[in-house]
Amino acid sequence: MVSGGLSSISRMAQSFLYYGDNLDVLQRYVKDESVDLVYLDPPFNSARNFNVLFADQHGARAAAQIKAFEDTWRWDQASMQAYTEVVEGGGGVAHALKAIRDLLGDSDMTAYLAMMAPRLKELHRVLKPTGSMYLHSDPTASHYLKVLMDAVFDPRNFRNEISWKRFSAKNDPNRFGRSHDVLLFYTKSNKFTWNVQYGPFEEDYVQENYRYVEEGTGRRYRRGDLTAAKPGGDVDYEWHGARPYKGRHWAFSRENMDKMLAEGRIEFRKTGMPVYKRYLDEQPGVPLQDIWTDIRLHAGSRERLGYPTQKPEALLARIICASSNEGDVVLDPFCGCGTTIAVAQKLKRRWIGIDITHLAVTLMKHRLQDLYGPGISAEYRVLGEPVALDDAAALAQSDPYQFQWWALGLVGARPAEGKKGADRGIDGRIYFHDEGGGKTKQIILSVKAGKTNPAHVRDLRGVLDREGAQIGVLLTMQPPTQPMRTEAAGAGMYESPGWGRHYPRIQIITVQDLLEGKEIAYPHQTGTTFKAAVPVEEEEGPPQEEQLFEWG
Repeated sequence: MVSGGLSSISRMAQSFLYYGDNLDVLQRYVKDESVDLVYLDPPFNSARNFNVLFADQHGARAAAQIKAFEDTWRWDQASMQAYTEVVEGGGGVAHALKAIRDLLGDSDMTAYLAMMAPRLKELHRVLKPTGSMYLHSDPTASHYLKVLMDAVFDPRNFRNEISWKRFSAKNDPNRFGRSHDVLLFYTKSNKFTWNVQYGPFEEDYVQENYRYVEEGTGRRYRRGDLTAAKPGGDVDYEWHGARPYKGRHWAFSRENMDKMLAEGRIEFRKTGMPVYKRYLDEQPGVPLQDIWTDIRLHAGSRERLGYPTQKPEALLARIICASSNEGDVVLDPFCGCGTTIAVAQKLKRRWIGIDITHLAVTLMKHRLQDLYGPGISAEYRVLGEPVALDDAAALAQSDPYQFQWWALGLVGARPAEGKKGADRGIDGRIYFHDEGGGKTKQIILSVKAGKTNPAHVRDLRGVLDREGAQIGVLLTMQPPTQPMRTEAAGAGMYESPGWGRHYPRIQIITVQDLLEGKEIAYPHQTGTTFKAAVPVEEEEGPPQEEQLFEWG
């Protein structure tokens, strides 16, 4: 059992965004049987690092790539410890993991599954008895994950293995193109939330079964029988000169038949027998099957944010609509750029999002604000981020890189480089426009977690000159000394031609200033730091209808 704590989702009507390891967050904060739906798309060993790519000032991909997470799991002491803890815990999961290790040995795949096993157990714990889980993987790992899911959920609660065609085509040398992902759909019991989802009829089915076209309206329809095998009320009568076929009866009363005729829903065959007009546009479609080919995230989509593992909103909308209802709680423990929580919010669900990088948390906050406006911040809480100077100092000491991302996120800056030591004095950038002609200008940011001195100010000034930037900002843990202030003042002012105002060319802002809400002084109403999500009111259609970014 896990105590509810301040952030227990079952006690509050809010949604939650957590920074931290999802295993720790689940164990500490999410109560037993408090979640209706889990969707997870865990990173896997794809032999490369995933990077967050931001649109540059011209809307193209930036040259600098930000390492969001490394999706490689190695068999080492940490993975061995995770494996041992699962095995010592006993039960079906322990047996399954031992069998996998016997088969695969001390491999990276074994390390990955040892990491996933305790998380799957925790996700099962937090699901309500009527809850469902969708685990998103690729064919490289899906069959091993299915064995673990069987062990956690019981094979009887397996519902579907869904194939999602995410590529239109791929050129894979020496093999058939790998164009699909796998979604493993499990429920916690045999009583679960289920709302049937429909897809469009195939064209040949329409042509064969809805071959009549109504004159004047152009509506397609098929003819339906108006007789029934069993009598019920006054159903043996002559109507417009016709009687039911031998051994059958009218399916409706005389009154209802007259009403349908008046509404134009009945027509007559050449024999005089009436038939019912079933219109194509009134049918819900075909119940969805376990092969999905109609959803992709296309390169030119307005939804695309530049996050390499981003999934289409239409995919998440389909899952959320099928396995939850308004007001339910949706959880994504590997939240990334936040597609799950963005769609859950749109569909009036509460949500829990978890990610282990401050960069991802910053992206999610920006995405929600772009979609729903500044007021959205009142509808969810962010937990795990520093809220006081002591918290920030602890983060700076334990993980300087995460501290840097967090500090840059407070001012809406884009991190400049993912490789340590390769930043050339630049930790982040902010782009802005303040005059006609579309000329893009920039602010250079440098983040210092330790002691600072005037040399850091001089270095930043040199970077401004080298980069041709307009403003430089030094974000510091320590208050600036008087010599640092003097050095900053010596850099002079930037005069905005469009705004007709002056701004300090070098600005020093402390973490305490940031926590108190201080902002960088610059003409920033037209800033273009992050690629913005499309506001909900500007979307061209519901998420179920969007066709987005094509991978490949």
